[in-house]
Amino acid sequence: MFTHKASHRFLSFAGFAATACAVTALAAPAAVAAPTPAHGAGHQHGYTWLPRPTGVQEQFRGLAAVSNRVAWVSGENGSVLRTTDGGRTWADVSPEAAKADGLALRDIEAWDSRHAEALSIGPGGDSRIFRTDDGGATWQQVFTNSDPDAFYDCMAFSSRGIGLAMSDPVDGHFQIARTTDGGRSWKVLSTKGMPAAYPNEFGFAASGTCLVSAQDARGSRPGEFWFATGGQSPRVFHTTNAGHSWTAEQTPVRAGDAAGIYSIAFKNSWTGVAVGGDYTAPTDGSNAAATKHGRSPWKASSNALGGYRSGVAYVPGRGDAVIAVGPTGSDVSVNWGRTWTTFDSTDYDGIHCATDGACWASGPDGAVAKLKTPHQRWSR
Repeated sequence: MFTHKASHRFLSFAGFAATACAVTALAAPAAVAAPTPAHGAGHQHGYTWLPRPTGVQEQFRGLAAVSNRVAWVSGENGSVLRTTDGGRTWADVSPEAAKADGLALRDIEAWDSRHAEALSIGPGGDSRIFRTDDGGATWQQVFTNSDPDAFYDCMAFSSRGIGLAMSDPVDGHFQIARTTDGGRSWKVLSTKGMPAAYPNEFGFAASGTCLVSAQDARGSRPGEFWFATGGQSPRVFHTTNAGHSWTAEQTPVRAGDAAGIYSIAFKNSWTGVAVGGDYTAPTDGSNAAATKHGRSPWKASSNALGGYRSGVAYVPGRGDAVIAVGPTGSDVSVNWGRTWTTFDSTDYDGIHCATDGACWASGPDGAVAKLKTPHQRWSR
């Protein structure tokens, strides 16, 4: 089914949302409904999703959690919504060009309630980056992919305004675009320092977290980024110099035509977690791995997740707590990804946590929710 690179790309990425929705519609409840926590240890951990309905039906894979009150989501039909009151109300601040062209905005990155960048995926010129400095009142198209063989999946920014965007391999190497002025302009980098891609190796544009930075991590460097891959041998690539050179490390995450790592997160420069699986097998949860202290190889988690997972994030202020989300629910690990417990059955695609400790999730049918953590007084 995936013998040709172009057909693989269209089915895994451009067709990802439609296929995943068809698979998960029978497997999960409506995303805007109140969550149904699973019984057992996960529920005892005290993690619960609190829905923040948007009033729309678009699928939101892009998510940027700025704070407890401010968050942005981006969707499959060029939509961007923003809240500044903790999700009680949402404003449609969509880029007109993205809406007009029906672009899939799979990633959005935001610094506050006014400044954000959104990435659309697709072959050739469908891969674009839009920027706003006024809360979405106006947008500028700051990057348009000019390579017909490139297909951008995700992007991330570091604390000093350095940003990277990742494309699937072109001529045998993953392609990286970089900004050094906070996203105002972008330039495609040379692949001289990039390890060669394996045959049928690619990235997943599932939740905007196949590429991440260490911007909020202790002990990290401003040019430190990681990206994850899928295919026959999923790997994690790492740079400490903002994309000039990369190393790549094998992982034990499930491999296959539609399988691999869909999302990664790092607590600091040496502690990370990767989740994924095969979106055509949503109930198979044996697809997580973690690394600790930066010297140990990636190791598979001791037990399975509740199913395929497309998003993962460390919970600020909760020690080694990690949350993973996907079509069949959410899981929590309190030991940096070694073991997992399912605590919710609602369908979410992405998760992102803000520096103030607020974690948000987004998904199909306009679903957005905020995470209630143990002993948290959630009144805002």
